[in-house]
Amino acid sequence: MQLARLFSAGFDGTSPTDELLALVEAGLGGVVLFQRNVESPEQVLRLTSALKRAAHPRRLVVSIDQEGGRVARLRGAPWAPLPPMRLFGGAPRAEERVRLVAALLARELRAVGIDLDFAPVLDVDTNPANPVIGDRAFSRDPSVVARLGAIFIEEMQRGGVAACGKHFPGHGDTDIDSHLALPRVAHDAARLAEIELVPFRAAARAGVAALMTAHVVCDALDPTLPATLSRAAVRSLRDDVGFDGVIVSDDLEMGAVANRWPVPEAAAGAIAAGCDHLLVCQQTNLVTDAIDRVRRAVDAGTLDSARVSNAILRWETLADRFARPEQGTEGLAWLRSEAHAEKVARAVEGIG
Repeated sequence: MQLARLFSAGFDGTSPTDELLALVEAGLGGVVLFQRNVESPEQVLRLTSALKRAAHPRRLVVSIDQEGGRVARLRGAPWAPLPPMRLFGGAPRAEERVRLVAALLARELRAVGIDLDFAPVLDVDTNPANPVIGDRAFSRDPSVVARLGAIFIEEMQRGGVAACGKHFPGHGDTDIDSHLALPRVAHDAARLAEIELVPFRAAARAGVAALMTAHVVCDALDPTLPATLSRAAVRSLRDDVGFDGVIVSDDLEMGAVANRWPVPEAAAGAIAAGCDHLLVCQQTNLVTDAIDRVRRAVDAGTLDSARVSNAILRWETLADRFARPEQGTEGLAWLRSEAHAEKVARAVEGIG
């Protein structure tokens, strides 16, 4: 059982570190890129190509957060300078614009060997005091978030990049940043069904490849554990939302989890709760520790081996569909072409 397949790791630098390459060669499921890993399109393509060569013959999923607005790891020319999704959500011809944006993002990511985008945000922006979601959400209206989120997903995946909607069961009505501490959503089940869960159901119907759990305690689902570590919350994602794809954890190094549970312990708990794939975005060495902790839990019988095998199978299904081997430089030429510049101009015309 290749337990490294359960994880995607982050790292420092613009070329693979020896520690990261050792994990990739041991079967690591994916690598997450951040702004610290990016210099230029040419460099990103060299990086993803090197990682995929090291993984061969397994398929390595390279992922990124490229939403637009303040959450965009690829910045500066020639990348599309997309404004936050709230501006698209409130614009005339919103559906057409979101379709253009998702297609544009997919082609940009494909050009440099990126397979999975942690987007769109499916949170409903119901709390003006929210320090972490806000204008990242399409709207304060759940029906708008649902409609535009589904369009984004369908178009991005039509372009060959897996979409990952976030953050289940909803981070939009919190007043704490889960990067720093553990937020709580006190709404009852009826409110969740009417507001927070609406976009996630639409995403599931749209065939989204992955959905991300929030490090948020949701009283209606589990008053003690954040969704990432809660069997009840993950079961709701399967049963109430009707999602059968990959459930990805948010970064296990975020304060909402790491302040209470060491990353290796959280990793075993998240898999037991029903998550299929785990993000460890900062300290590569913690992935090795987490793999060892999961292995010990399986050996001790406290983590069901069938649950682990199912999680790996779901990830392999996503990888088989979206993860491509290293590719040529044709996409780089398109990124710097007039045709690309025209698509960018069409996507953002009149926005902001």
